Amino acid sequence: MNIVVDLNRCQAYAQCAFLAPEVFELHGEEALLYVPAVPEDQRERVHRAVVACPVQAILEGEAAGADVR
Repeated sequence: MNIVVDLNRCQAYAQCAFLAPEVFELHGEEALLYVPAVPEDQRERVHRAVVACPVQAILEGEAAGADVR
């Protein structure tokens, strides 16, 4: 599964970094770093982060323009 974060929409609330710290990392106070190719063992955590994002800045799977296999 792949993800894409709309960094223009992201407001650095860091819910994603809290829920999936192996995939998302807040660098400084505003810059979000993330792993676009989600490891298999992190899929559930990332899905929770997608749902929890207050500004819906994270897209996953087909919505991210990626194959969901």
